[in-house]
Amino acid sequence: MDTKPAKKDLSRENREWRHPGGKLLALGADKLTDSELLAILIGAGIPNKSAEKIAEEILNKYGSFRGLADQPFENLYKIKGLKKVKVIRIAGAFEIARRIVQEVLKDYEHRRK
Repeated sequence: MDTKPAKKDLSRENREWRHPGGKLLALGADKLTDSELLAILIGAGIPNKSAEKIAEEILNKYGSFRGLADQPFENLYKIKGLKKVKVIRIAGAFEIARRIVQEVLKDYEHRRK
């Protein structure tokens, strides 16, 4: 999937983003922080706690995506603002990443032979 921004003029959108998805579209996925990427998966926040704040709390608590990936669902449900659907989205994204890594490693091993 190409994560580069569309070629149309997005200068107006570059000034302020209401959600990291707008920043992703304007600048590309590689320009987002880990918490911004996680906020996209979370989607919406809750009253008085944005998706970005929830994402920051998660990453501060677990240290990194790797630390988050090692957590059982029960631990994630303890974070205010995370319910079943949001945890499922996060778990699905981590599974996709795991499968990509497996494919890359398999290709690497195949080329070494």
